[in-house]
Amino acid sequence: MRRVIFNQKGGVGKSSITVNLAAISAAQGKRTLVVDLDPQCNASQYLLGEAAEFSRDKAELSPNIGQFFAQTLSFSLKEKPISEYVHKTPYENLHVIPSNPELGEIEHLLQSKHKIFKLAASLKALGGTYDAIYIDTPPAFNFYTLSALIAAQRCLIPFDCDAFSRRALYTLLENVGEARADHNDELEVEGIIVNQFQPRASLPVKLVEELRAEGLPILRSPLSSSVIMKESHERSLPLIHLSPKHKLTEEYVALYHELNPA
Repeated sequence: MRRVIFNQKGGVGKSSITVNLAAISAAQGKRTLVVDLDPQCNASQYLLGEAAEFSRDKAELSPNIGQFFAQTLSFSLKEKPISEYVHKTPYENLHVIPSNPELGEIEHLLQSKHKIFKLAASLKALGGTYDAIYIDTPPAFNFYTLSALIAAQRCLIPFDCDAFSRRALYTLLENVGEARADHNDELEVEGIIVNQFQPRASLPVKLVEELRAEGLPILRSPLSSSVIMKESHERSLPLIHLSPKHKLTEEYVALYHELNPA
């Protein structure tokens, strides 16, 4: 199953959701791949730690997804399959194709060369190599997010329970619908993930109830706000490995099983 975690707004937890669902998948014995399309490289750093960090004095991790896309722009290079851009993580069954902070520099070239289907074709060519593929996306609707929507079978949308996010949600759903109609009839919205949920606060509860009443596919397993997520990021340890019995970890496990019923 190929899943994309998509939202045009930053700070809604796309990378955290991507990595933690993938880590649970791998811990369940599934061969799992994370594809990081966000030039901020958050998912890459979450899984690989310092190895995926970059600065003025330190080059980005190589090979990476930017190099995968860049090779398609050259007629003089023989293209390497996407499998050659995969890195092992410290966790059994879990691999990642890391991102590149320079993705934005080649975006207009990729658009002009009509490479929008390249990712989809390459991930499908992996065949049975992976049981699950999770695609993290940048906080924008651009070439890379559309590439991910075309490559995926299911779309998960994080929602962080505020009025601005609610207004943006309808646009998000329209964009997914257009991608499905124009490019990928296999794509479905698998569900809206309520993230950073506060069950004792009246506004988040009211918003979720109203969205459910509208018939939107709100998943039954919300994710709470917790400081343990910051520790998880800082230590580059997905929750299932950092603290398996923590409430937020158990919520992620419940979400995973809701998406992957036995």
